[in-house]
Amino acid sequence: MAQARLKARKQSESVLAERFAVFAECLLTGVWIAVASVGVVTYPAAFAAGARHLRRRTAHQGGGWREFVSDFRTAVRGGWAVGLGGWAAVAVAWVDVQAVRAGIPGGPLVGAVGLFALIGVAVAGLRAAAVWAPGERWRALLAAAGRRTVLDPAGSFLIVGGLALVGLSAWIVAPLAVPVMGAVVAAAVAVEERRRR
Repeated sequence: MAQARLKARKQSESVLAERFAVFAECLLTGVWIAVASVGVVTYPAAFAAGARHLRRRTAHQGGGWREFVSDFRTAVRGGWAVGLGGWAAVAVAWVDVQAVRAGIPGGPLVGAVGLFALIGVAVAGLRAAAVWAPGERWRALLAAAGRRTVLDPAGSFLIVGGLALVGLSAWIVAPLAVPVMGAVVAAAVAVEERRRR
């Protein structure tokens, strides 16, 4: 009886240690993503490399900084154009917000549509990055991710919650947003894995 309790306790401790290790890896991956995103248009490639790193980690495969950098270099080849498109979407949303502030008739409706569209684009981008692998084309990934964003609203809302967490972290303590980005990528990976199953 005592041996069974000891064995159960060791198993629960190892499960707890495993989960904490994954959480710590998410935070570290967030830092790697922030460093790789310094190039302004490189953030899609950084998120894709981070997602691939976390997928390897949860599958108990090897991987570290070198593999992350290798994935980042591969993903940035087509990912920089996606990053440029993302900044264009942010600029359009900013113009919509300015229309609301200026009091243009219909401005609140246009602003709300623009804001929801920007959130949808961010979710689709994260979903595409979560399933990226070397050899994948960004255009095809984004098209499929856009469909999944609409057809899987529960998963999309989970990712929106992760984005809200990053925003809240940045608002409260700005440096906290850096490691939390890894948690958002982990959420996107989990949502895609849930959908796949």
